[in-house]
Amino acid sequence: MLASVHSVVLAVNAVVVRPVADMHSSGREDTDVVSQAIYGTNIEILEVRNNWAKVRTPDGYTGWMHRSGLLRTDKRYADGQTAVEVKNLFANVYREPSITKHKPIMTIPFESRLEISGEQQNDERWMQVRLANNQRSWVQAGDVTTETKPLTVPQMISLSRHFLGLPYLWGGTSTFGYDCSGFTQMLCRRRGIVMPRDADLQAAWTGVSNVPKNALHPGDLLFFGASPEKITHTGMYIGNGEFINATTHETPVIQISKLADPHWTKIFVCARRVK
Repeated sequence: MLASVHSVVLAVNAVVVRPVADMHSSGREDTDVVSQAIYGTNIEILEVRNNWAKVRTPDGYTGWMHRSGLLRTDKRYADGQTAVEVKNLFANVYREPSITKHKPIMTIPFESRLEISGEQQNDERWMQVRLANNQRSWVQAGDVTTETKPLTVPQMISLSRHFLGLPYLWGGTSTFGYDCSGFTQMLCRRRGIVMPRDADLQAAWTGVSNVPKNALHPGDLLFFGASPEKITHTGMYIGNGEFINATTHETPVIQISKLADPHWTKIFVCARRVK
Protein backbone atom coordinates (compact mmCIF):
# COMPACT_ATOMS: atom_id res chain seq x y z
CA MET A 1 0.00 0.00 0.00
CA LEU A 2 1.00 3.62 -0.31
CA ALA A 3 3.10 5.16 2.44
CA SER A 4 1.33 7.61 4.72
CA VAL A 5 1.85 11.20 3.62
CA HIS A 6 0.05 14.48 4.14
CA SER A 7 -0.18 15.61 0.51
CA VAL A 8 1.77 14.41 -2.49
CA VAL A 9 1.12 15.12 -6.17
CA LEU A 10 2.10 12.24 -8.44
CA ALA A 11 0.92 10.11 -11.34
CA VAL A 12 1.36 6.39 -10.77
CA ASN A 13 -0.56 3.27 -11.69
CA ALA A 14 -2.77 1.37 -9.27
CA VAL A 15 -5.44 -1.32 -9.36
CA VAL A 16 -8.75 -1.49 -7.49
CA VAL A 17 -8.71 -4.30 -4.91
CA ARG A 18 -12.20 -3.98 -3.44
CA PRO A 19 -15.24 -5.54 -5.17
CA VAL A 20 -16.47 -1.95 -5.56
CA ALA A 21 -14.55 1.14 -4.47
CA ASP A 22 -16.40 4.43 -4.00
CA MET A 23 -15.08 7.63 -5.54
CA HIS A 24 -15.92 10.74 -3.51
CA SER A 25 -16.05 14.39 -4.48
CA SER A 26 -13.27 15.08 -1.97
CA GLY A 27 -11.00 13.16 0.36
CA ARG A 28 -13.46 12.61 3.21
CA GLU A 29 -15.82 9.74 3.98
CA ASP A 30 -18.77 12.07 4.63
CA THR A 31 -18.68 13.63 1.14
CA ASP A 32 -20.90 12.53 -1.73
CA VAL A 33 -20.07 9.53 -3.90
CA VAL A 34 -19.63 10.68 -7.49
CA SER A 35 -18.76 7.32 -9.06
CA GLN A 36 -17.22 3.91 -8.39
CA ALA A 37 -14.54 1.60 -9.76
CA ILE A 38 -14.80 -2.19 -9.65
CA TYR A 39 -12.28 -4.91 -8.85
CA GLY A 40 -9.37 -5.22 -11.26
CA THR A 41 -9.79 -1.75 -12.78
CA ASN A 42 -6.45 -0.15 -13.61
CA ILE A 43 -6.52 3.46 -12.47
CA GLU A 44 -4.11 6.36 -12.18
CA ILE A 45 -3.24 8.02 -8.87
CA LEU A 46 -3.00 11.79 -9.32
CA GLU A 47 -2.59 12.96 -5.74
CA VAL A 48 -2.40 11.54 -2.21
CA ARG A 49 -3.65 13.25 0.96
CA ASN A 50 -3.31 11.21 4.12
CA ASN A 51 -5.57 8.14 3.65
CA TRP A 52 -7.10 9.34 0.40
CA ALA A 53 -5.97 9.29 -3.23
CA LYS A 54 -7.31 11.33 -6.10
CA VAL A 55 -7.67 8.87 -8.96
CA ARG A 56 -8.58 8.84 -12.63
CA THR A 57 -10.48 5.89 -14.11
CA PRO A 58 -10.09 4.63 -17.72
CA ASP A 59 -13.02 6.80 -18.87
CA GLY A 60 -11.21 9.92 -17.65
CA TYR A 61 -13.37 10.41 -14.56
CA THR A 62 -11.69 11.71 -11.41
CA GLY A 63 -12.59 11.39 -7.75
CA TRP A 64 -11.17 10.62 -4.32
CA MET A 65 -10.83 7.00 -3.23
CA HIS A 66 -9.80 5.67 0.16
CA ARG A 67 -6.34 4.13 -0.13
CA SER A 68 -7.56 0.81 1.29
CA GLY A 69 -9.47 0.30 -1.96
CA LEU A 70 -6.43 0.35 -4.23
CA LEU A 71 -2.98 -1.11 -4.60
CA ARG A 72 -0.09 0.65 -6.28
CA THR A 73 1.50 -1.44 -9.02
CA ASP A 74 4.22 -1.02 -11.61
CA LYS A 75 2.29 -2.95 -14.26
CA ARG A 76 -1.26 -3.20 -15.48
CA TYR A 77 -3.31 -5.94 -13.86
CA ALA A 78 -5.33 -8.51 -15.82
CA ASP A 79 -4.53 -6.94 -19.16
CA GLY A 80 -4.52 -8.62 -22.54
CA GLN A 81 -4.61 -12.39 -23.03
CA THR A 82 -3.89 -13.16 -19.36
CA ALA A 83 -7.28 -11.82 -18.24
CA VAL A 84 -10.76 -13.14 -17.66
CA GLU A 85 -13.83 -10.99 -17.08
CA VAL A 86 -16.84 -11.75 -14.93
CA LYS A 87 -19.75 -12.43 -17.30
CA ASN A 88 -22.48 -13.14 -14.75
CA LEU A 89 -24.05 -10.56 -12.47
CA PHE A 90 -21.65 -11.66 -9.72
CA ALA A 91 -18.84 -14.15 -9.19
CA ASN A 92 -17.54 -15.67 -5.96
CA VAL A 93 -13.77 -15.94 -5.51
CA TYR A 94 -12.59 -18.91 -3.40
CA ARG A 95 -9.32 -19.89 -1.71
CA GLU A 96 -9.56 -23.42 -3.18
CA PRO A 97 -11.62 -25.17 -5.88
CA SER A 98 -14.54 -25.90 -3.55
CA ILE A 99 -17.74 -24.06 -2.70
CA THR A 100 -18.20 -25.89 0.62
CA LYS A 101 -14.85 -25.89 2.48
CA HIS A 102 -14.67 -22.13 3.11
CA LYS A 103 -16.79 -19.09 2.41
CA PRO A 104 -15.76 -16.98 -0.62
CA ILE A 105 -12.84 -14.59 -0.23
CA MET A 106 -15.06 -12.00 -1.87
CA THR A 107 -17.91 -11.56 -4.32
CA ILE A 108 -17.10 -9.37 -7.31
CA PRO A 109 -19.51 -7.79 -9.81
CA PHE A 110 -20.06 -8.08 -13.55
CA GLU A 111 -17.13 -6.80 -15.67
CA SER A 112 -14.57 -7.31 -12.88
CA ARG A 113 -11.27 -8.54 -14.25
CA LEU A 114 -8.98 -11.25 -12.92
CA GLU A 115 -5.61 -12.51 -14.08
CA ILE A 116 -5.34 -16.14 -15.11
CA SER A 117 -2.79 -18.16 -13.17
CA GLY A 118 -0.41 -20.35 -15.12
CA GLU A 119 -1.03 -23.24 -12.72
CA GLN A 120 -4.28 -24.67 -14.09
CA GLN A 121 -5.65 -28.09 -13.23
CA ASN A 122 -7.52 -30.42 -15.55
CA ASP A 123 -10.91 -29.41 -14.18
CA GLU A 124 -13.36 -27.73 -16.51
CA ARG A 125 -15.43 -26.39 -13.62
CA TRP A 126 -12.69 -24.33 -11.98
CA MET A 127 -10.18 -21.72 -13.07
CA GLN A 128 -7.23 -20.59 -10.98
CA VAL A 129 -6.61 -16.86 -10.93
CA ARG A 130 -4.09 -14.50 -9.40
CA LEU A 131 -5.54 -11.63 -7.43
CA ALA A 132 -4.02 -8.16 -7.59
CA ASN A 133 -2.17 -8.85 -4.32
CA ASN A 134 -0.66 -12.01 -5.90
CA GLN A 135 -2.89 -14.37 -3.90
CA ARG A 136 -3.76 -17.54 -5.81
CA SER A 137 -7.52 -18.08 -5.84
CA TRP A 138 -10.26 -19.91 -7.72
CA VAL A 139 -13.40 -18.99 -9.62
CA GLN A 140 -15.97 -21.19 -11.24
CA ALA A 141 -15.29 -21.18 -14.97
CA GLY A 142 -18.96 -20.56 -15.72
CA ASP A 143 -18.76 -17.15 -14.04
CA VAL A 144 -16.02 -15.74 -16.26
CA THR A 145 -15.07 -15.42 -19.90
CA THR A 146 -12.06 -14.65 -22.05
CA GLU A 147 -14.36 -13.50 -24.87
CA THR A 148 -14.85 -9.75 -24.72
CA LYS A 149 -15.87 -8.99 -28.30
CA PRO A 150 -18.03 -5.87 -28.79
CA LEU A 151 -21.76 -6.61 -28.88
CA THR A 152 -24.18 -5.63 -31.61
CA VAL A 153 -27.11 -3.37 -30.66
CA PRO A 154 -29.57 -6.33 -30.51
CA GLN A 155 -27.11 -8.26 -28.33
CA MET A 156 -26.71 -5.24 -26.06
CA ILE A 157 -30.49 -4.84 -25.71
CA SER A 158 -30.77 -8.53 -24.84
CA LEU A 159 -27.99 -8.18 -22.26
CA SER A 160 -29.64 -5.14 -20.68
CA ARG A 161 -32.65 -7.22 -19.61
CA HIS A 162 -30.43 -9.38 -17.38
CA PHE A 163 -30.04 -6.36 -15.08
CA LEU A 164 -33.75 -5.78 -14.47
CA GLY A 165 -34.51 -5.50 -10.78
CA LEU A 166 -31.00 -4.61 -9.67
CA PRO A 167 -31.04 -1.69 -7.22
CA TYR A 168 -30.61 1.95 -8.12
CA LEU A 169 -27.58 3.46 -6.37
CA TRP A 170 -26.44 7.06 -6.68
CA GLY A 171 -22.92 7.02 -8.13
CA GLY A 172 -23.22 3.28 -8.78
CA THR A 173 -21.33 1.58 -11.61
CA SER A 174 -21.73 -2.10 -10.76
CA THR A 175 -24.28 -4.87 -10.34
CA PHE A 176 -24.34 -4.05 -6.62
CA GLY A 177 -26.17 -0.91 -7.83
CA TYR A 178 -26.15 1.39 -10.86
CA ASP A 179 -27.24 4.96 -11.30
CA CYS A 180 -28.80 6.03 -14.58
CA SER A 181 -25.67 7.14 -16.43
CA GLY A 182 -23.52 4.40 -14.93
CA PHE A 183 -25.95 1.90 -16.44
CA THR A 184 -26.05 3.42 -19.94
CA GLN A 185 -22.28 3.90 -19.91
CA MET A 186 -21.86 0.19 -19.13
CA LEU A 187 -24.23 -0.85 -21.93
CA CYS A 188 -22.35 1.28 -24.46
CA ARG A 189 -19.06 -0.10 -23.15
CA ARG A 190 -20.29 -3.58 -24.08
CA ARG A 191 -20.38 -2.30 -27.67
CA GLY A 192 -16.76 -1.21 -27.34
CA ILE A 193 -17.70 2.45 -26.90
CA VAL A 194 -16.15 4.51 -24.09
CA MET A 195 -18.66 7.21 -23.26
CA PRO A 196 -18.53 9.97 -20.62
CA ARG A 197 -19.71 9.07 -17.13
CA ASP A 198 -22.49 11.60 -16.36
CA ALA A 199 -25.82 12.07 -18.14
CA ASP A 200 -25.28 15.72 -19.07
CA LEU A 201 -21.82 14.94 -20.44
CA GLN A 202 -23.19 12.00 -22.41
CA ALA A 203 -25.84 14.22 -24.05
CA ALA A 204 -23.19 16.81 -25.00
CA TRP A 205 -20.58 14.26 -26.09
CA THR A 206 -19.17 14.64 -29.61
CA GLY A 207 -19.53 10.89 -30.12
CA VAL A 208 -23.32 11.14 -30.42
CA SER A 209 -25.70 12.85 -32.82
CA ASN A 210 -29.17 14.28 -32.25
CA VAL A 211 -32.18 12.05 -33.03
CA PRO A 212 -35.79 13.28 -33.36
CA LYS A 213 -38.16 11.67 -30.91
CA ASN A 214 -40.25 10.27 -33.78
CA ALA A 215 -37.22 8.54 -35.36
CA LEU A 216 -35.86 6.51 -32.45
CA HIS A 217 -34.03 3.23 -32.98
CA PRO A 218 -33.20 0.60 -30.34
CA GLY A 219 -29.94 1.57 -28.67
CA ASP A 220 -30.56 5.32 -28.80
CA LEU A 221 -29.96 7.24 -25.60
CA LEU A 222 -32.77 9.27 -24.03
CA PHE A 223 -32.15 12.26 -21.79
CA PHE A 224 -34.47 13.89 -19.27
CA GLY A 225 -34.42 16.91 -17.01
CA ALA A 226 -35.74 20.40 -16.41
CA SER A 227 -34.11 21.80 -19.56
CA PRO A 228 -31.30 21.10 -22.05
CA GLU A 229 -28.97 22.82 -19.60
CA LYS A 230 -30.21 20.71 -16.66
CA ILE A 231 -30.18 17.08 -17.77
CA THR A 232 -30.49 14.81 -14.75
CA HIS A 233 -31.49 11.38 -16.10
CA THR A 234 -30.83 9.01 -18.98
CA GLY A 235 -32.01 5.67 -20.29
CA MET A 236 -31.70 3.53 -23.41
CA TYR A 237 -34.48 3.06 -25.96
CA ILE A 238 -35.26 -0.63 -26.60
CA GLY A 239 -38.12 -0.28 -29.12
CA ASN A 240 -41.93 -0.24 -29.04
CA GLY A 241 -42.01 3.02 -27.12
CA GLU A 242 -40.06 1.57 -24.19
CA PHE A 243 -36.69 2.28 -22.61
CA ILE A 244 -34.61 0.61 -19.94
CA ASN A 245 -33.17 2.71 -17.15
CA ALA A 246 -31.88 2.77 -13.59
CA THR A 247 -34.30 5.07 -11.82
CA THR A 248 -35.85 5.96 -8.49
CA HIS A 249 -39.25 6.62 -10.12
CA GLU A 250 -41.88 4.52 -8.31
CA THR A 251 -39.51 1.60 -7.65
CA PRO A 252 -35.74 2.29 -7.25
CA VAL A 253 -34.44 -0.44 -9.54
CA ILE A 254 -33.39 -1.00 -13.13
CA GLN A 255 -36.70 -1.21 -14.98
CA ILE A 256 -38.40 -0.85 -18.34
CA SER A 257 -40.40 2.36 -18.65
CA LYS A 258 -42.77 3.72 -21.29
CA LEU A 259 -41.73 6.91 -23.02
CA ALA A 260 -45.39 7.92 -23.29
CA ASP A 261 -45.81 7.83 -19.50
CA PRO A 262 -46.74 11.40 -18.41
CA HIS A 263 -43.87 11.44 -15.91
CA TRP A 264 -41.31 10.89 -18.66
CA THR A 265 -43.09 12.93 -21.34
CA LYS A 266 -43.03 15.97 -19.09
CA ILE A 267 -39.26 15.88 -18.52
CA PHE A 268 -38.04 14.48 -21.86
CA VAL A 269 -35.28 16.70 -23.27
CA CYS A 270 -33.57 14.97 -26.21
CA ALA A 271 -32.36 11.73 -27.77
CA ARG A 272 -28.91 10.86 -29.02
CA ARG A 273 -27.48 8.14 -31.25
CA VAL A 274 -23.90 6.91 -30.93
CA LYS A 275 -22.08 7.69 -34.17
